[in-house]
Amino acid sequence: MKQYLKLDEWSIIEDSFDPTTHEISESIFSIGNGFMGQRANFEEQYSGASLQGSYMAGVYYPDKTRVGWWKNGYPEYFAKVLNSTNWIGINVFIEGTALDLAKCNVKDFVRELNMKEGYLSRSFVATLEDGKEIEVKTIRFVSITRHEIGAIRYQVTPLNFSGSITVVPYLDGDVQNKDSNYEEKFWLEVEKSAASDLSYLTLKTKKLDFHITSIMAFDVYKSDEKLDIEPSLTEREKYVASEFTVHAEQGIPLTLYKYVANVTSRNYGLGELVPAGKNSLLAAKAAGFEALLAEQAVAWNEKWKGSDIIIEGDVSAQQAVRFNIFQLNQTYSGEDDRLNIGPKGFTGEKYGGSTYWDTEAYCVPFYLSTAESDIARNLLIYRYKHLEKAKENARKLGFTKGALFPMVTMNGEECHNEWEITFEEIHRNGAIAYAIYNYVNYTGDKSYLGQYGLEVLVEISRFWEQRVNYSAAKGKYVILGVTGPNEYENNVNNNWYTNRIAVWTLEYTLEVISYLKANEEAHYLELADKLKLQDEEMKQWKTIIDNMYYPYDEERQVFLQQDGFLDKELIPVKDLAPEHLPINQNWSWDRILRSCYIKQADVLQGLYFLGDRYDMETKKRNFDFYEPLTVHESSLSPCLHVILACELGYQDKAYEMYLRTARLDLDNYNNDTEDGCHITSMAGTWMSIVQGFGGLRVKDGELILHPFIPSHWKSFSFKVMFRGSRLKVNVTDNNVTVTNETETSVSIKVYDQSYTVSSLGEVQVLRSAVTI
Repeated sequence: MKQYLKLDEWSIIEDSFDPTTHEISESIFSIGNGFMGQRANFEEQYSGASLQGSYMAGVYYPDKTRVGWWKNGYPEYFAKVLNSTNWIGINVFIEGTALDLAKCNVKDFVRELNMKEGYLSRSFVATLEDGKEIEVKTIRFVSITRHEIGAIRYQVTPLNFSGSITVVPYLDGDVQNKDSNYEEKFWLEVEKSAASDLSYLTLKTKKLDFHITSIMAFDVYKSDEKLDIEPSLTEREKYVASEFTVHAEQGIPLTLYKYVANVTSRNYGLGELVPAGKNSLLAAKAAGFEALLAEQAVAWNEKWKGSDIIIEGDVSAQQAVRFNIFQLNQTYSGEDDRLNIGPKGFTGEKYGGSTYWDTEAYCVPFYLSTAESDIARNLLIYRYKHLEKAKENARKLGFTKGALFPMVTMNGEECHNEWEITFEEIHRNGAIAYAIYNYVNYTGDKSYLGQYGLEVLVEISRFWEQRVNYSAAKGKYVILGVTGPNEYENNVNNNWYTNRIAVWTLEYTLEVISYLKANEEAHYLELADKLKLQDEEMKQWKTIIDNMYYPYDEERQVFLQQDGFLDKELIPVKDLAPEHLPINQNWSWDRILRSCYIKQADVLQGLYFLGDRYDMETKKRNFDFYEPLTVHESSLSPCLHVILACELGYQDKAYEMYLRTARLDLDNYNNDTEDGCHITSMAGTWMSIVQGFGGLRVKDGELILHPFIPSHWKSFSFKVMFRGSRLKVNVTDNNVTVTNETETSVSIKVYDQSYTVSSLGEVQVLRSAVTI
């Protein structure tokens, strides 16, 4: 772990250039707007190590699944979001010599991600081999108000000479994914045109026929004078460029403004791509770079109003949480219910950019609390729209009814290529059911149950009904051959969390049925007829609920992660020699599977989801048993341990785990940030503060807060949207202040005492007067 970034409350700053950390920085300094994203690659050519990455949301490719032998029901492909047209490219030549930071002396290098206003800047002084020295200053962003637009200001100033500077803005579609099988390229050219006013390039995927059109235009200024440029034009396969040469004078800046529109066939007909892209591009260019940048600042200010977390007294923690919130807001806007959240967002290729159960388990709480309810609702509707595909997935595995939502997906089909995940990590179904409960419980929007929720719950329950076995030996129902959240265990029997979330889903489905019968009877009868819902199957669900087997150790009084867990040698992680860690990089898979070590919360995942079902002593015994065996080698692990540690009063452990989740990417804890940032873990960082340190829960329609403050913080505050109101919660050593920023009054509970926060009102609770 190498800490090379400067601490700053609102910016991520790299103040020197180190090629060995460049790919990490490309991930960390990524920009996006929910519709497209761009790694922090240099605009000019760079011959050093780099992962080129330009991504368009929802555009993907079904790459070949690579397995040694086929299995019935196995996915036919592994989906991946594609590296698409490199739209940022601007090559620079100083009197014929290419500017390449791998081949010149670089000083005064500063790269900054301005999170407050939403842009990436870079500046440096480069000395070329012939001694010529230039200063370069760049700013770029993708607009969150004009979703198809990216803009760049690229300024070059000769410092010790006057001479020719050649600039080549271009669009390059001859790209590939780093993780492509057999080095295959996925794009074909459709059409292109290079012209002096604007140039465009249209590509299509070799499969699925996604089309993307990128269109560029530019203006050039010497000092404040706009130049009349007649560029030389280049067209070659999947590439268009404009080239011009200017006599630059020492000390006088030459500035290129490059505007690009990226449009796809997801949103336009094939014949509309070029006209639509031109319209967007010309409107942006007419507005001008400075106006677009000002729009960006205003729009980001609005996002921060609803989602900012302020920490006083700990700059490292402040920077980290804002970085995580910033990336979450760049990754998903919630405006398109066909889109979801990939574990790397727009920052890299790993995991293919597909949707995992991470969304429902970790991301939904963030969007529930920081945006209008329709944003989180769209995440649920995404799964509803895939219900038929989920039913197909269950049939492929041999089930006659029910739905198994995929572990990894783009369009509802399973597209994961590891059998122990694809076939066995079925607990993902429970997370999707839980997200429905979480949404309704938080928002109070029970209309969702009849509109969408019941259909999903019934089909998931039907899957669980068939997936259980009745064990005559135990006289109980069991679930065999699964992988729990701890992926360092495969093909186990009776994973406690899987058994528990299956039963909870059956219970909740019956509860929703009861509610709809009582409150929307006519609608319920229509749904029951549509679903062919029978009393007999509901009776069977109740039988399973009453007779499920849960592995348990009577001596320790803890839930066992699975049958046979105590057969393992229980050696705490702290007793491992440092050279063994991380075990996933130092041990064979065989050794990991036979060990007691836990990748991420497993039993504790259930105690987090179903926390209101278990008392503190039960949580304490299980936390004390499992946390010392947890290596936290999943980015999803630390945050749940923060929340449970806060609840149990383990303040030092909570803060230790908070730093691990909050600065996971900034400090490259897992030595893998070069592959992209961990977007869903970033949601876990938000959860760590709001649900952990803030103690936020919702029960019986009431918002509950039970905050504590880390000992070296002076204060912290966060904002949550809750049933039409936006509350700011500020916590100090002395008091908790809840301010209502809206005109909708709301009932809350702080340290078990009930209050009403009136319209634009405030409630203050003295912490010294309560038992914490």
